[in-house]
Amino acid sequence: MKIDRELLRHVADIARLELTEAEIRKFLPQLKEIIEAFSSLQEVDTSGTVSSIQPVVLRNVMRDDKPQKCLSPEDALSQTNLKENGYFKGPKIV
Repeated sequence: MKIDRELLRHVADIARLELTEAEIRKFLPQLKEIIEAFSSLQEVDTSGTVSSIQPVVLRNVMRDDKPQKCLSPEDALSQTNLKENGYFKGPKIV
């Protein structure tokens, strides 16, 4: 890949940066160094490596939703003192 002023200006345009000539002179060698560092990764043999787009196995940890016997209103209300007329009693809102 040819790394020159044109590429640096293109990258700056994509990033919506306006670079001065001094900044271009400063950043061009830095961009070349970065690209060279990453291009060394091309030399690594990854033929036996499985891609790891998701490094952690995703699985559903929720239980199956199976119909079961529900509590009766009496059983549900048996553990509280805050009840009234067959319902749970809560604080007033209005």
